[in-house]
Amino acid sequence: MCGIAGTYLWPDGGPLTDRLTKRLAHRGPDGSGRYARAVADGEVHLGHRRLSILDLSETGAQPMVLDGFALTYNGELYNAPELRAELENAGVRFRGTSDTEVVLQAWRRWGADCLPRLRGMFAFGVFEERTGELTLVRDQLGIKPLFLLRRGRGVVFSSELKALATELGGSLRVDETALVASLLYYWVPDGRCAYREAEKLPPGTWLRCLPDGSVRRGRYYSIRDVAEQAAQGPEADLAEVVAESTRKHLLSDVPVATFLSGGLDSSYLTALAAREQPGISAYTIGFRAEDAKFEAMPDDLRYARQVAARFGVNLHEIEIAPQVLDLLPRMTYHLDEPIGDPAAINTFLICTAARDAGVKVMLSGMGADELFAGYRKHLANVLALRYQRVPHAVRAPVQSIVDRLPVATAKRGLRSVRFAKRFLSFAELPEETAFRRSYTMYDRTELLGLVNPDLASAVDDVLTEHADTYHDTALTDFVNRMCLADSRLFLPGLNLAYTDRSSMAASTEVRVPFVDVDVVRAAFSLPGNRKIVGRQGKVALKDAASSILPSEIVHRPKGLFSAPLRAWMSRDLAPLVREVVDEGVLVKSGLLRREALRRLVAEDASGQQDRSKHLWHILTLEYWYRGATEGASS
Repeated sequence: MCGIAGTYLWPDGGPLTDRLTKRLAHRGPDGSGRYARAVADGEVHLGHRRLSILDLSETGAQPMVLDGFALTYNGELYNAPELRAELENAGVRFRGTSDTEVVLQAWRRWGADCLPRLRGMFAFGVFEERTGELTLVRDQLGIKPLFLLRRGRGVVFSSELKALATELGGSLRVDETALVASLLYYWVPDGRCAYREAEKLPPGTWLRCLPDGSVRRGRYYSIRDVAEQAAQGPEADLAEVVAESTRKHLLSDVPVATFLSGGLDSSYLTALAAREQPGISAYTIGFRAEDAKFEAMPDDLRYARQVAARFGVNLHEIEIAPQVLDLLPRMTYHLDEPIGDPAAINTFLICTAARDAGVKVMLSGMGADELFAGYRKHLANVLALRYQRVPHAVRAPVQSIVDRLPVATAKRGLRSVRFAKRFLSFAELPEETAFRRSYTMYDRTELLGLVNPDLASAVDDVLTEHADTYHDTALTDFVNRMCLADSRLFLPGLNLAYTDRSSMAASTEVRVPFVDVDVVRAAFSLPGNRKIVGRQGKVALKDAASSILPSEIVHRPKGLFSAPLRAWMSRDLAPLVREVVDEGVLVKSGLLRREALRRLVAEDASGQQDRSKHLWHILTLEYWYRGATEGASS
């Protein structure tokens, strides 16, 4: 895994590329490289920071140049051995053993037609000296990031947005609609960018820069089309597909470890990985006892220890304590955009501990919940359809009683009440609106009351974008419609984004075997009634995992890869929340309304509503906005 950057027909592009590449040093501390070439009446410059995973020798160094092609590549290609064999049978001779060289030779032989054949996570730029064309590419599912910016005839690109924002001299302007979107979701959707001029190359697409200054775009993969086609075909053998994907994701010339929360997804991958690599290491997190008790969090450590003992895994335990005050601004910087999920801190700390122990590569169970309907929101939305059939005369008193219940006492949170309030907030709404409200932060009225009145049209734009994405499918299966929407919105916009930035901040590569083109196809070959059965979610994956995991792990209550936010907000972060509400730049700039923020604080403090996630995101947005408007720092 690496960091890439470059410029094309950009004035003073060489020095800019050098500065961008330096900004990405944490993504690749093992080496750096540069390539430059004249093109038309300008130049192309490619920069690279290397994290050595495959072929640790100099034959794997980048940018890699061969027969008039130059490649700067960030990623891992899991079917590299198969493609290498095919190319060798066609007469291609390789200098080394890196997957980078496989990508370059595949492009040299097949051009953009090679893209549907690549199985992995990647973002890259490839320059062809004969034509003077630079092509930028992002993987099928949006695992790896690629940001770019166009000015006139010039293009500049980078693995991280912070590099562009910092090195372009503060000339980028904040996109306030993207900030509104982040308030709604607590992250910025992949289709938007926090700065107006910048953009994210969409998953499964390429962008080609031509010497005349024009650009062309193309799509080589559509998860919507794959899902619709898979739904019409035979059901896949899920256990076989997941085992094969995990095996391929272990390809490495350096040690590989796993995340192990003790939940189904990480336990399943860890068990499969341990079968291939006995004695593999795994890393897990815990919280202070008082925080876990206040939050009524499940005892994940007990399950993680059980899995480790059963499969001979070397388990490392990491406690997350209140250094969160120091980590919050640091993580906000590294995340590139305002992302209000504290799981980013968990990922960073686990990856830091792994890196300190000499581990560069980790496997994560990310993506299983989105593809196999494993979140509570999926089951809740199915239950909402049933709830709507209950007579109104019964529903009304239930709503009234739950409204009056507190979500916390002075000593502990009441999770069941929080869930009940959340469920009733969307249970009677239409399908798409209910799905959105089941995982977003505010309804339309609340969001309008929080932001500057001038942003009312931005609120409606963001809500319309969600509806358009949700309805953009021919799938008739309700559960799979939710899974598809999550795979297009939630997965790339939040989970893959924070995983990439948090892990790379610790110079560690995280691989996601569930977020794989073959697993995606298999997931959508299964009907929704195989994923949610009765009051249980993710049933198809549980059935697959039952062949290797004990029943206690497969059917344990779902844990959360999150943090004890209510405990943090009521103790460690309370002074910071007051400071941001009273004197923060969001309030002083007029972007957010002080009285609306004070209501959130009061509701949370009274225990009547759980606003901890809202307030955590306000803190992340505050720190991000300070950096964006006052100048970023490294």
